[in-house]
Amino acid sequence: CVCVCVCVFSVPQPVKILFWPLQKLRILEGLSATGLRSVRYAREIPNIKEIVANDLSADAAQLIQRNIDHNQCQDVVKSSCSDVGLLMYQNREPGTHFDVVDLDPYGSPASFLDPAVQSIAEGGLLCVTATDNGVLCGSHFDAAYGKYGSVPVKGHFMHEMALRVLLSCIQSNANRHHRYIVPMLSLSIDFYVRVFVKVFTGKAKVKAAASQASMIYKCPHCLSFHLQPLARKVQKGNSVSYAEVRGPVVSPNCDECGTHYHIGGPIWNGPLHNVEFVKNVFDYLQKNKSNYNTAARMEGMLAMASEELADAPLYYVVNKLCGVLHTLTPNLFAVKSALMSLGYDTSLTHCNADGIKTNAPPSAVWDIIRTWASMSHVRTPEPGSPNEKILAKPVSKTPSFILRDDAYPISQRSGLLRFQTNPQRNWGPQSRAKRQRDGGEDLPSKRERLQGRRKQENKKDDAHYKRFPCKRHQQGLCFYSADECRYNHDQTELKMQSTTKSHSDDSQAAEGSSHQS
Repeated sequence: CVCVCVCVFSVPQPVKILFWPLQKLRILEGLSATGLRSVRYAREIPNIKEIVANDLSADAAQLIQRNIDHNQCQDVVKSSCSDVGLLMYQNREPGTHFDVVDLDPYGSPASFLDPAVQSIAEGGLLCVTATDNGVLCGSHFDAAYGKYGSVPVKGHFMHEMALRVLLSCIQSNANRHHRYIVPMLSLSIDFYVRVFVKVFTGKAKVKAAASQASMIYKCPHCLSFHLQPLARKVQKGNSVSYAEVRGPVVSPNCDECGTHYHIGGPIWNGPLHNVEFVKNVFDYLQKNKSNYNTAARMEGMLAMASEELADAPLYYVVNKLCGVLHTLTPNLFAVKSALMSLGYDTSLTHCNADGIKTNAPPSAVWDIIRTWASMSHVRTPEPGSPNEKILAKPVSKTPSFILRDDAYPISQRSGLLRFQTNPQRNWGPQSRAKRQRDGGEDLPSKRERLQGRRKQENKKDDAHYKRFPCKRHQQGLCFYSADECRYNHDQTELKMQSTTKSHSDDSQAAEGSSHQS
């Protein structure tokens, strides 16, 4: 179950809205495996010129062809057995470009991005999936720098961090060829991330790329974060140029708690979605809801994406902030109301059910948490600790926690399914697909069979423990009889075993010396 409903259905609908009926589409599914997604493209998208379903495996290519024949899509879908990077490089000349390139690899897509941004037509749609969330979210930042050219900072905002690191990598690859990207929809779904971007050509826009990338400073204790763009826009009349920024934007120690910052980046600091595009997809989905079994979840995610603040990178998690001070967690919408009472914009995020996006600075966010802590129970901090400094800082402006009607988003008031629970047991990332012999054992059965295997292998029988004396019996503390106790109560028997063993060792030593002589 590598491809869930959202990434399967999100590709055709945006393509229809972007291009149809202006031109016939040429689509590449670079890592097709079974070809079922390409078959769905052929059966669900009008005005298709050609779909290339490619896979490096010869067995997969045969399976793709069988599925094409079975679904009678031979006139549109073509199977291919080739290296996807080479295939895209072969189609990078004008006239051979693909209008849509769909890359859904197992793990990182980084090695496919350079040929992808070259093989796509002007204004074409590039759809990229990354399943290596451990790398993108910051658990392996050294590997992330090697793959994506960025250092993700691990924190409460890690799922949006993964999206912004991936977008930064795609932008960097596009800029090398005088091209740039415009994100249309970027989603963190279950255990992977999926982005849809349009690719354009323009040297002037490429110059603006540095202003769309930022370094990030994150406090590991109080979870405050600041972004530092790599360039700033300078406009004089109709002339636009870009200059170096003055920095850093933070002092060596955190203003809230005095802890040193962690530094990461560069990451994409622009909008994750095109709101108009997302609303068009949402409208199309509502008109064709009966065609999709997972329409409810798609509606919820698209609605939340359209409600997110475009100019507020990353987000805060309220229970994590309250956990710093060991205080009770307030109502999520009470915190939203408090931010709005101070004059700041705020929204929820599709990446985390408890996340809040806001354009408020960290000082304002912590004013709200400090105010809440003063109204509820909070653990007394140790003298000289960062928490003592946080609580000692005065509140500059007191917020109001009175719930506001506009704090509740439309997606919630409409009762949309926003965060779905796991649909079945063992849901999540599986091991890499590999060839199995006939009657191969599935993963759940293998797990059940091997459960506790090491314990069984290391299990000793009763005879093994009877070789050792019972120390509690020697001290007169053993409550078991000689037969019930695992260890030996008979000291005479143990002495005889020890004597027999010593005689055996002496005889073996004597035999060894006689052989040597």
